[in-house]
Amino acid sequence: MLDILVSVGYSKNMTPEDLKEWRKTHSYTQQGLADTLGVIRLTITRWENGTRAIPKLLELALRTLDCEKKTRKEEK
Repeated sequence: MLDILVSVGYSKNMTPEDLKEWRKTHSYTQQGLADTLGVIRLTITRWENGTRAIPKLLELALRTLDCEKKTRKEEK
């Protein structure tokens, strides 16, 4: 069942490790990602160390950032 959900764009909840890996892969500092998302840096820290639950919509927000970045590259 999970394979079907992943293939249509759904996935399991993002883990703290997933978030940290995404942030580093996309060259964001904690402060840079916080500024982009409109939260404080401490929020990113808490999501990454697991002391606060990562919102389910965060993955969608990160995918949107990916799309925007790709669009900007194509326009250049």
